[in-house]
Amino acid sequence: MRAALAVSNVAFTQAPGGNVTSEEILAKLNELFRDLFDDPALTVDPETTADDVEEWDSVSHISMIVAVEQMFGVKIKTAEIESLKNVGDLVRIVADKLN
Repeated sequence: MRAALAVSNVAFTQAPGGNVTSEEILAKLNELFRDLFDDPALTVDPETTADDVEEWDSVSHISMIVAVEQMFGVKIKTAEIESLKNVGDLVRIVADKLN
């Protein structure tokens, strides 16, 4: 697993006044997960959980959250982090903050 700051090459730019789709967020999360877990073949979908990704542990979970916050320019609250059950939940939280 790479450090969260190493994910800086995966950037996200939102068009001014434009809504971001769940599909766009998921596509960027796939890039982030591939980089974070150093696995170019890794693909996540809304139902993906930490149990589905071999190296996704509590430390990588925090690195992933920090990377998501940096990528999308959002702040995810502790209660929101605790409520995450799968990647789809993360997509919804990011979409709510961006739209």
